[in-house]
Amino acid sequence: MKIRALALALGVAASGAVSAAGEVEVLHWWTSGGEAAALNVLKDDLSSKGVSWADMPVAGGGGESAMTVLRARVTSNNAPTAAQMLGYDILDWGKQGAAADLNAVAAKEGWDAVVPAALQNFAKHDGKWISAPVNVHSTNWVWANKAIFDELGLSAPINFDELVATLEAIKKAGYTPLAHGGQAWQEATIFDSVVLATGGVGFYRKALVDLDADALGSDTMKTVFDRMAILRSYVDDNFSGRDWNLASAMVIEKKAGMQIMGDWAKGEFLNAGQKPGDDFMCFRFPGTSGAVTFNSDQFMMFKVGSDRRDAQNQLASSIMAPSFQSAFNVVKGSVPARTDVSDADFDACGKKGMRDLASANANNTLLGSLAHGHAAPASVKNAMYDVITAHFNGEYSSADAVSELVAAVDAAK
Repeated sequence: MKIRALALALGVAASGAVSAAGEVEVLHWWTSGGEAAALNVLKDDLSSKGVSWADMPVAGGGGESAMTVLRARVTSNNAPTAAQMLGYDILDWGKQGAAADLNAVAAKEGWDAVVPAALQNFAKHDGKWISAPVNVHSTNWVWANKAIFDELGLSAPINFDELVATLEAIKKAGYTPLAHGGQAWQEATIFDSVVLATGGVGFYRKALVDLDADALGSDTMKTVFDRMAILRSYVDDNFSGRDWNLASAMVIEKKAGMQIMGDWAKGEFLNAGQKPGDDFMCFRFPGTSGAVTFNSDQFMMFKVGSDRRDAQNQLASSIMAPSFQSAFNVVKGSVPARTDVSDADFDACGKKGMRDLASANANNTLLGSLAHGHAAPASVKNAMYDVITAHFNGEYSSADAVSELVAAVDAAK
């Protein structure tokens, strides 16, 4: 669906704009085609309410560059109205006393009743709402080129051995089996799924959330690294430094069979005019069915002057509106951060994502993604990044990677 059509569906035709209500300056890293299209939904919605949007995009799929720019802005007492943020980064800013208080808006609109507790853990600090969650992304997805699967008579694998057999068949047919971008956060995204598939929910929590030294140093963790090395063998030689959306393009263009990536990848397929079930497939990383590793894009609000608060509150309210949550996430590839949004407008992958989220929320198998800042604080995450990506690039054996991981986490705590 085109953005203009979405805007009209929300009642945000340009002709309906009201008198100016202020401006919001928003720092974010949504710069790929699918991401930019999704963000336009929010821009158009605010425009209809007389709030202008001062865009501050900082490219970089994991958000590291954006956070560097943000720190410089806040240090110079020039904080934006809001910044896209993930997990523990939000809580860190809350501890620093830089966050706005959104409790009045949240109470008026009943956010407590409709936002999953796992998201509220990152949206609140000291009982105060400081950010508005835009979505829930889940990271344990595989995206596959349906034409290649049909050509080779393949179906979605259900365990790791089947995954390897599928990758091998794609390789023998002359395609790149696994599209991947060699960046630390992308390797960590794969790691999330391999840990969950190898050790299960309990092991994932012990190792990546509780940071239990025995779990981190276990034989199970060595198997995780062994499996990461196997997956590395199915990546093309030119993967180093590749952005994630370019890896998605390899699958879209039938150059590669699969990509292991969060559901923001679906936005790239949709932006290319592809349809789930017809042109591409979506399935959970083999061995992780029943659990969801998640991250949630949120817009954390910074303290601003009284002349900017009305526009800031309007931004928060617009983000949390059910109509926006549906329209935005249909385009973005993610699912709503509210539990009361209908799945009527979502495609097959989106409906599955919403079902999986509801089930994981009910069964206590909704797990914060290490790769995307929802399992451990940034210092620990970054220390683990270094070990994971070094191993992926052949600098450590699996046994050495286990030892390095234990040491890195211990030092970073």
